[in-house]
Formats: sequence, C-alpha cells, structure tokens
Amino acid sequence: MPSIAIIGASQDRSKFGNKAVRVFSDKGYKVYPIHPKLTEIEGHKVYSSILQVPEKELDMVSFYLPPPVGLQVIEDVAKVKCKEVWLNPGSESDELVEKAEKLGLNVIQACSIVGAGASPSQY
Repeated sequence: MPSIAIIGASQDRSKFGNKAVRVFSDKGYKVYPIHPKLTEIEGHKVYSSILQVPEKELDMVSFYLPPPVGLQVIEDVAKVKCKEVWLNPGSESDELVEKAEKLGLNVIQACSIVGAGASPSQY
C-alpha cells in the first residue's frame, strides 16, 4: 500500500488539505495527516509532526502550507525517507524549492490531487 504524509491537512472539507486526505484515502493510500493541533481528520489519526509518523519510508509527502511555514518544516521532511515531495500550488516558493533540493529531496511542483488522477472539484 503506498503511503503519503499530508502536511497542512485540514478538517475543513472545502480546503485542499482536506480534499487530499479524502482523495488519497479513496486511491488506497495509507494517509498520515500532519497538523500541530488536531487529533483526527476524516477518520485518520493526525500527527503533529512528520517525525512522529510510524512508517519508515513514505512514497509521498504533500505540502498544503504557505511557503514560510514550509521552510520551517522542510528539514524535518528531509529526516524521513520519502520518494517525492509535492509542493502544491500556493505552497511553493523559489526559496523552499532551493532548500528542499539542497537537502536532497525529490521535489515536484504540481497538484498532488491531480497527480493522483483526481480532480479537486470532485471532492
């Protein structure tokens, strides 16, 4: 089963950070929502940091955070094994991309929901 950590997951069903949780769940992924203050999103246990995720290697990490917040957590992302880091529209910045690449991360600047073969408007 593929796995994904969704950083910036949300309980608000209108937000992309929530839609991503639902899309990847529907696509058969093991979903790890990341949010510092929540405990559950769409029936999934929420982790306050990617460093708390129990899985040893993630297939994807998807960002739904403003770039300044992304810059604060990207080093933690680099500490876990992941195949791809998706910076969704609005979460990317030149500085964040540069830092992620310097940390050795495989950065994809695109909508992870579309990358999963879904349309955000379906959710």
